[in-house]
Amino acid sequence: MSTEQQPRGDQTRHDSSDAGAAPASPADPKRRAVRTILRNRGGLFGTAIIALVVGVAAFAAVDNFLLDRAVISALYHDPRALDATARLSGPSAAHPLGTDNLGRDVLSRIVYGTRVSLQVGLLAVSISVVVGTAFGIVAGYFGGVVDDAIMRFVDVLLAFPGIILAIAVAGALGPSIRNVIIALAIQGWVTYARLIRGEVLSVREREYVKAARSIGASDRQIIVGDILPNTIYPVIVQATLSLGGIIIAEAGLSFLGLGPQPPTASWGMMLSTGRSYIQSAWWLSLFPGVAIFITVMGFNLFGDVLRDVLDPRESTSQGGSM
Repeated sequence: MSTEQQPRGDQTRHDSSDAGAAPASPADPKRRAVRTILRNRGGLFGTAIIALVVGVAAFAAVDNFLLDRAVISALYHDPRALDATARLSGPSAAHPLGTDNLGRDVLSRIVYGTRVSLQVGLLAVSISVVVGTAFGIVAGYFGGVVDDAIMRFVDVLLAFPGIILAIAVAGALGPSIRNVIIALAIQGWVTYARLIRGEVLSVREREYVKAARSIGASDRQIIVGDILPNTIYPVIVQATLSLGGIIIAEAGLSFLGLGPQPPTASWGMMLSTGRSYIQSAWWLSLFPGVAIFITVMGFNLFGDVLRDVLDPRESTSQGGSM
C-alpha cells in the first residue's frame, strides 16, 4: 500500500514544482490574448479601423434619427442638401471629396453611408448566427433523422450561389434596408449551421457531456451549459470575418438598386451613380470604393487576430513555445 503511495507523492511534488515554474493563473489567458493582439500590427490596425467606423456610424445614427442632421449641417454639409451650382464639382476646399450629380457633398454622404453598411452588416450577421447556431446545435446534438432533414435543407440552399440567392430574395421582397438584411441573413445562416454542427459532433461525446447526462441533466441543460460554451468561439471568429463579405454584398445589392432608396446614403448606390460619370467625375466611384475597401480590410484584419486569440490550438502552440 505504501509502495503505491510513494510515486503518487513524488508525482504531487513534481507537479507542484512545475506549477511553481509556470503558474496556471486565471489571468494567463487574458495576458496571452493581450500579448497576441499587441504583437499583431495588422490586428491593431484593423481594430483602429473598426473603432473609427463604429464611431462614425454612431455619430451618423444619432445625428440622423435624433437631431435631424443638425450637427453635420452645422459643422459641414447636409448629405441630402442639393446644390445645382456645385453639381459634379471636383475635390476642393469646400468639398474635399467633391460633389455628385445633384450637388450633394460626397464626404458627408460617405459618412452617412457608414451607418447603413454597419447596420446591415451587424444585423444580418447577428440573425445568421442565431438561426444557424440553433439549427446546427439541434442537428449535431440529436443526429439521426433530425440531422438529415436539417442538413439536406442546408445543402439545397448551398446549391445556389450566395449572391444570386440574396438578389432573388431582395428582388422578391422589394428594395429596402430591412429586405436586404433579410436576404443576406437567409444567404448566410447556412454557413454557421454547418460550422456549429461540426463542432457539436466533436463535443457531444466528450467526458463532461457524458457526465452531465449521467447525473440526469436535461438536453436543454447540456446544450446551454456544456455544448454551446465549448463550440461558440469558431462562430464568433467566423462572424467577424463574415462582416466584410456582408458589407460587400450590401454594396452589391444597393448597386443593383435593391438596397436603401434615395435620399438615404449608401456606398453601393453611390458607386452605381458614379458608374455613369466614371470618366468625367472619377471621385464619385473612387471614394465610396475606398471606404468599402478600408472597412472590409479592417474587419478581416481584426478577424485574423481574433482567431489567434480564441483558437485553442493556437493558444496551446503559443504556450508550448513559451
